[in-house]
Amino acid sequence: MTLLLGFSRMASSVLNQSIATGHCLDPAGRSHDHSQLVKVSFRSAFRGQKFQVIGSNRDNQRSASLISASASQTPVFDPVSTPSKSIISSESRKKSNEAALILIRHGESLWNEKNLFTGCVDVPLTKKGIEEAIEAGKRISNIPIDVIYTSALIRAQMTAMLAMTQHRRKKVPIILHDDNERARQWSQIFSEDTNKQSIPVIRAWQLNERMYGELQGLNKQETANRYGKEQVHEWRRSYDIPPPNGESLEMCAQRAVAYFKDEIEPSLICGKNVMIAAHGNSLRSIIMYLDRLSSQEVISLELSTGIPMLYIFKEGKFIRRGSPVGPSEAGVYAYTRNLAQYRQKLDEMLH
Repeated sequence: MTLLLGFSRMASSVLNQSIATGHCLDPAGRSHDHSQLVKVSFRSAFRGQKFQVIGSNRDNQRSASLISASASQTPVFDPVSTPSKSIISSESRKKSNEAALILIRHGESLWNEKNLFTGCVDVPLTKKGIEEAIEAGKRISNIPIDVIYTSALIRAQMTAMLAMTQHRRKKVPIILHDDNERARQWSQIFSEDTNKQSIPVIRAWQLNERMYGELQGLNKQETANRYGKEQVHEWRRSYDIPPPNGESLEMCAQRAVAYFKDEIEPSLICGKNVMIAAHGNSLRSIIMYLDRLSSQEVISLELSTGIPMLYIFKEGKFIRRGSPVGPSEAGVYAYTRNLAQYRQKLDEMLH
């Protein structure tokens, strides 16, 4: 009991110090403040423990309600971003405090190809979908990525993994298995060097495609012939009318946006560069929040498979920087100074 109390007090002291100095703890066990990166390791004292920081950050009426950290993992940092190697000074980092957010709709799935309502049925990518994911990776290969969020469905996870094979940093995306204590223990990495060359991938059912209910598995054209084009169009494109026993876009938005606010936005506030690989409707919901779209505006928003969109989070605001519909990302994304410097650093390191 005395030992546990000591650990509890030590954990509380470390966490309170992190909060007091402006540090952020993310799901991969990394600690940051907004002026420089500080390595903090809990492994020796708290192996196997898990604790959470509950708080709020109110900036431009955006809240950050949950930041969690797994103490069983050693915090590590991107060599490009550490103070000893970064070409961006800690002072300029303090002034800019920006983070990149990349959104990618998964590549074409086998049911997309067959024109079937897919929803939450878990089907993989087609050959074309694989190519789309790889091409998406080429278009974001010069943008820093610290953490990846995907839905719980394989087509989104395949898209994220394939895209990262093209990134110039050559870091390995690793899916975090934290469903239970055994999963956490069995998937631990015990090499700090390996950890430094890894990117955590966090799966969340809240980012799943909206559930199409009794339409799932039906051919879209045959469904229109059976129920009428107007009825099917209403199910697919209205904001608050769900298909039979399914979700409306509004219902999908409630879970996807809540997850974004609670889990993803805190990472961006901490300066983490984030990629989200998800689905047409869950991403439309998030874009509705980012761009402050109305319910009428969002229903006409179309997202192509495998085309990444870039936002910059800075001073509590999301700024859309473009979608690379051209053959390459060069000259299409409106690069910020920090992104341009990151790309320059990659050129210096890799050539």
